[in-house]
Amino acid sequence: MNHLDIVLLTGISGSGKSVALNALEDAGYFCVDNLPPELLRGMIHLEQQRDEALRRKVAVSVDVRSAHSLPHLMPVLAELNQEGHTVRSVFLDASTDALVRRFSETRRPHPLQQSVKPPKPEQTTPKRRASDLASDAPEQALIDTINLERELLSPLREVSTVIDTSLLRPAQLRTWIRNIVQATASRLTLVFESFAYKHGVPMDADFVFDVRMLPNPFYLKELKPLTGRDQAVADYLAAQPESAELIAQIEAFLLRWLPALEGDQRSYVTVALGCTGGQHRSVYCVEQLVKRFAPRGVVLARHREQDAK
Repeated sequence: MNHLDIVLLTGISGSGKSVALNALEDAGYFCVDNLPPELLRGMIHLEQQRDEALRRKVAVSVDVRSAHSLPHLMPVLAELNQEGHTVRSVFLDASTDALVRRFSETRRPHPLQQSVKPPKPEQTTPKRRASDLASDAPEQALIDTINLERELLSPLREVSTVIDTSLLRPAQLRTWIRNIVQATASRLTLVFESFAYKHGVPMDADFVFDVRMLPNPFYLKELKPLTGRDQAVADYLAAQPESAELIAQIEAFLLRWLPALEGDQRSYVTVALGCTGGQHRSVYCVEQLVKRFAPRGVVLARHREQDAK
């Protein structure tokens, strides 16, 4: 049996699937966009018939445009895994505010969205004009459509590696996608991600730890422009007893529960650590935990706010 390396790319419309699919193509994958789930097995079978030297890694994008066929997808994925293929499902998500903004900027309609007629003037109240309600109607319709899409795709999200693209630039998303597909699929991949609470908690986090109780280097003039990856900041935080205690407690928690996650066939776990600005404390803690867990297997570091600069 010729086993293939397959990436299933899915997610909410407007979350960056085109960027991710281009990144996979650059990484050497044969990419197919919007493949109906009923055709997936046939495509895999054809690829298996190719000579070994010509066999390709395959990336398939499936989204809500194939909504009526999505119930067929979960059984197919289970069968492919049972047959020994390496199947990695990646789900791109973003906050509703970010999605509404992106659709507004591109002026492209949502795949599920239907036209919404503005309210008639007699429906207005004295405080609001008809033009105000007319401008609100399309945005509310878009929000309702996004919520419907989330509901339709929720089974896929549950079995996928989730990436929150709300604050990611295209170059940052391409890097994260490459890191995912290069990771060893047979073992659990552990991701430590720093973030700023002022920009919101990452939607892709499995565990979230707040490190804002640690002394903040931001208030020291010589450390303010640096990050947790700089040696001066690392030395300062390492000298604080609270830092070592907190990192040790997070490490102990993960060591206790990671075996259970591995036993549950989880392939990807994201641990998010947040501070006020995502610059000093959370970055330092992520770097320390990556060093501690590196001997256990595939460990990745992400710094949401710093990588975006």
